[in-house]
Amino acid sequence: MDFINKVLALREKNSDLRTLRFRSRLSFTHLNVLIRNAVRHKVRELDVDVATDDFFNFPRGVIKSEHLKVFRLKSLYPGFRLLPSPVMASGFPSLHTLSLSLVALHKQSCLLDLFTEKSFPRLKKLSLDSCLQMKQLKVSCRALKELVIENCFQLHGLDISCLVLEDLRVENCFEVYNPKSWIKVKAPCLRILSWKHNQVTGIICLENLTSLDEAFISFPILYEDGSTQKFHSVYNFLAGLCHARALTLETQCIEILSNKKCFGSFYLFDKLKVLELHTGFNKNNVSGLAFLFGSCPILHTLILRIVNDLKIERKMWSKDIWDPSTSKEEQYWESKIQILKPFLDHIKVVKIHGFLDCENEVSLVKFLLKHGKDLEEMTLCTADCNYRDLLRRQKVRSQMMGFSWASSNAKLAFY
Repeated sequence: MDFINKVLALREKNSDLRTLRFRSRLSFTHLNVLIRNAVRHKVRELDVDVATDDFFNFPRGVIKSEHLKVFRLKSLYPGFRLLPSPVMASGFPSLHTLSLSLVALHKQSCLLDLFTEKSFPRLKKLSLDSCLQMKQLKVSCRALKELVIENCFQLHGLDISCLVLEDLRVENCFEVYNPKSWIKVKAPCLRILSWKHNQVTGIICLENLTSLDEAFISFPILYEDGSTQKFHSVYNFLAGLCHARALTLETQCIEILSNKKCFGSFYLFDKLKVLELHTGFNKNNVSGLAFLFGSCPILHTLILRIVNDLKIERKMWSKDIWDPSTSKEEQYWESKIQILKPFLDHIKVVKIHGFLDCENEVSLVKFLLKHGKDLEEMTLCTADCNYRDLLRRQKVRSQMMGFSWASSNAKLAFY
């Protein structure tokens, strides 16, 4: 730190320092001195990664800087405390990127009046990581285009109102389910939404996400948890994504949608072109898959990534080609013809990863080939297998090539 201060001392005052990055273990006093020196040289980008022996306060030296445009502050351990909101909100007139990591909020668990239009008039990118004890957060910066919130486990209330926000990522928050937890998102320009590993919230308001291009959704829900209120919350969340053009849902979502108790009215994804599903593909979630297919009337591309869970019993396809009988899975798919007609009339590309020639998988392939009138490409990506399984696989592939095909343009490929 002394060396850095000596280097700064050799530069002329107000010498327009473009960037200063450092990572070190140091005292809060040394940190303040170094930051003050950087601000005197009109630093534009300041990237600080520090470790201290105790909690320290957010450095005041950066608040009033009229030249600072990018500020990143990461504490390795134990963390740092924000100054009172009125003090924080009085600065950063030129800041457009702010990243804070390991913030201790034990005495100010609700950040509802900090990230506002008045406080950060030019802020375009905001990242909050590991905000300890933060329970409620409100973000309403008028210029904000990118917002990342990660590892804020105690969060149970989130209010986002940003009219030009384009990219929103919330990961590893809302750790514990609480029926009174809530999220509100008003972002008409939002294009990308990533909602990963967050518990379901009780109150959901996703308002007019009409510009949504891509959404990735996963919920860490135990399969045996049959709470009807949770299921309805998931329905409401997905309903808010009805304008999405591309959607990825992880395994837990399929499990929830397969719960027959909760089937009812649901918003169609009437703009969805690409649907990617991560699923264990057991017999219990076939109804969830059918429900999603029926909710996508103009779907172009379907991608299935089969999660091979050893706990799931997989029944191999063992029928002979001349066997006229149909399995329960085939009968189920055939019973959904009318509901799935728009889906079957539009689907063009199907890709299945992790294909293991199981009965559920082959039954779906047979159904799509038989009724996909506009199908152009069916790709089945399989895992490596031993010699015995290879012979069985070749037999199943030969049978699939002999299935009835509705589309004369369809191509079936194996990898």
